[in-house]
Amino acid sequence: MWPGRLATLPWRWAGGMALALGLVLLAARGWRRRRRRRAPRREVLFFPSPLTCTAALLGEPGPAPCLCPLPPGDSPLGRLLRRLLSARRSLELCLFAFSSPQLGRAVQLLHRRGVRVRLLTDADYMALPGSQIGRLRQAGIQVRHDQESGYMHHKFAIVDKKMLITGSLNWTTQAIQNNRENVLIVEDAEYVEPFLAEFERIWEEYNPANYIFFPK
Repeated sequence: MWPGRLATLPWRWAGGMALALGLVLLAARGWRRRRRRRAPRREVLFFPSPLTCTAALLGEPGPAPCLCPLPPGDSPLGRLLRRLLSARRSLELCLFAFSSPQLGRAVQLLHRRGVRVRLLTDADYMALPGSQIGRLRQAGIQVRHDQESGYMHHKFAIVDKKMLITGSLNWTTQAIQNNRENVLIVEDAEYVEPFLAEFERIWEEYNPANYIFFPK
């Protein structure tokens, strides 16, 4: 309809109407793009987390049906796992204690997918029974630890350098299932960038080349 009408109008009118139509189409395209753009994530999780089956999230047990006796359903642990597993390029972890098998499997799964994982932890707590640190190291994940008398007590993760996960929660079964804890998940450069800078600073400080195992 439009090309036929434009052909019968004076060229000035036709040109103006074509320009107006083009502007309308561009505006509509921009509006559709804005609608598709996901709002930045802001989420708060509270623990303890009820026991639910996480096998589907972690790709277990494979082609066979899940035999997990736990009920399926949403839970704070499940939502935390989904945020971690959304990583596509990088995952920075700065954790005081890490013994949760589910979170450990999620980190190994990301590593197998090709996500670059780096982990900072506390030297005293990394060797406790049930710690996931040894398994992660054996899987080829980069781990660095402190040499300080105080604790490396941070508890945060950064997904793809754009999503911050932080709070009171230690990544342990005890904390997840029994403790009153909180986790804040936010996509906001104003908060992500300082945590990322802190991670990079500590990562360089804990470089094994700087370790002094036999101080004078």
